[in-house]
Amino acid sequence: MRIGIGLPNTTPGTDGPLVLDWARRADDGPFSSLAVLDRLVYDSLEPFTTLAAAAAVTTRVRLATMIAIGPLRAAALLAKQAASVNALASGRLTLGLAVGARLDDYAAAGVEHRGRGERLSEQLAYLRGAGDDQVSPPTDGIEILVGGASGQAYTRMARYADGYAHGGGPPRAFASAATRAVAAWRHLGRPGRPRLWGQGYFALGDPERGAAYLRDYYAFTGPFAERIAAGLLTDARQVRDFVRGYAAAGCDELVLLPAVSDPAEVDRLAEVVAA
Repeated sequence: MRIGIGLPNTTPGTDGPLVLDWARRADDGPFSSLAVLDRLVYDSLEPFTTLAAAAAVTTRVRLATMIAIGPLRAAALLAKQAASVNALASGRLTLGLAVGARLDDYAAAGVEHRGRGERLSEQLAYLRGAGDDQVSPPTDGIEILVGGASGQAYTRMARYADGYAHGGGPPRAFASAATRAVAAWRHLGRPGRPRLWGQGYFALGDPERGAAYLRDYYAFTGPFAERIAAGLLTDARQVRDFVRGYAAAGCDELVLLPAVSDPAEVDRLAEVVAA
């Protein structure tokens, strides 16, 4: 199993120099990917812009959206953003897409929340070559992941994507979702199996600040935000147990997302992963 690290594009205190420093450290470390989150109504950096900046100072790690909320963007714009980052990164983009769960993001974008799943399917078809060939650079060859927990999401993943992006939680939750993803893949008669990506949150240097961020970021879930904060990985033992659990569940790529905007977190996590 490969291990990636998130960029702190949604955590408080992140600016341009920090993003570049973080990306360089990740590229020099034991990580296989560098991932971003997507949120519109939040104090955060736009994901494709952030990955474009990271592309300029990295040469090795894959750059991933884990995930981007597809239906907030027009299909042609989404394709243009993804293809541009992929070109800047010399083919290193992994495009994770899902419908998102926050009503305020849709309201701010002026996009109807209802029908978002159908719009995502249309976007995926567009990305896979059914769109306007006048929009370039092309999206050919971009690795695509689809996330979500509904039956429609698994079917969408199996029909259009290269793999499945799980939304986080303990290894047993990932294992259950992975079973459903593989079943949907086989139901459509696709050979092999989908690539399986998972994720979790860590804060090794300042756990209290990290937990406060998670409570704020997931406040829209109500009391469930406290459960998410309780799952924060705060020491080496927890990280190692989490990694072992995901590896045993068949995860191909585990992205550990930061809950604190401190570049030293990259080095702390690298030390744990390397050990």
